[in-house]
Amino acid sequence: MPIGPVTNPPREISVAEPVSPALERVKRVLFRPFDLGKWFTIGFCAWLAQLGEGGGGNFNFNAGRHHNYGNNFRYDLARAKDYVLDNLNWIVPLAAGLIVIGLALWLLFLWLNSRGKFMFLHCVALDKAEVLEPWHKFAYEANSLFLFRLVLGLVAMIFTLPLLIITILIIVKMLLAGQVAPNGILGAIGFGLSFFGVAIAFAIVQKLTLDFVVPIMFLHRNRCLAAWKELGSLISGHVGTFILYFLFQIVLAIAIGIIVLGAIIITCCIAGCLMVLPYIGTVLLLPVLMFKRCYSLYFLAQFGRDYDVFPPEPPLQPGVPPAI
Repeated sequence: MPIGPVTNPPREISVAEPVSPALERVKRVLFRPFDLGKWFTIGFCAWLAQLGEGGGGNFNFNAGRHHNYGNNFRYDLARAKDYVLDNLNWIVPLAAGLIVIGLALWLLFLWLNSRGKFMFLHCVALDKAEVLEPWHKFAYEANSLFLFRLVLGLVAMIFTLPLLIITILIIVKMLLAGQVAPNGILGAIGFGLSFFGVAIAFAIVQKLTLDFVVPIMFLHRNRCLAAWKELGSLISGHVGTFILYFLFQIVLAIAIGIIVLGAIIITCCIAGCLMVLPYIGTVLLLPVLMFKRCYSLYFLAQFGRDYDVFPPEPPLQPGVPPAI
């Protein structure tokens, strides 16, 4: 019986295996030993890496006047229109100024956030509490990431805003007419679902960029598009595994949310109040943020040493017990 060449089977990529080393990394960096100064330094890098990514909103509806809602809406809209037309002399400059300020803040936060991604990754991967070193060292890669995310954000707005505006216009038209038309409902649902579908697609690209493209740029010191080309080759051979990665991320998010909620309840909402404070909240949530960063890094490391940001462990010296 002829014996062919022996080949090693490719390593199976697991979405659950990175959990254990990610937890161990968090304990090693943040708790062995516990150093408050280290927490605040790494927390600053993590804060920059999260800058501008929070947000939320509250929308309240008054259902007590539903019988005359259509008439009231038309009356309120007419009053608002008249008010705007009568005060265009200051509304237009104010709106233009707010738009310019908003765009400037978005660009500033996006740039700082892109620099923070590499700074936080540097601290996590090398177990170092440094700010200036990664700020200067990865300036080229961070600027490339900033430009890619800027273009991605503008393209996302071009595709999503028209769908959102059309959906809103259809709903407003039905409210002004005071009746619900079947064609209007179908149109609003169709354009609304299209909006969410396109938004989710761009969100996936954003997450792949931050979870995997940034570490590849960190390792290979290349531009964002070149790193995306490398990631594309990995995804093309493991499409199912990356789908499982996103599904497992949902499970992790639920588990983390339960833990954070439990901490808020146990501390009688004191922890929750502190968590909403800029920078202080990031320091408190540093173990969570570091675990999330470590999980994606250990997942990527399964594809080979070329994708492992963690330096190899030094060999044990004779007579020296391993760290616990």
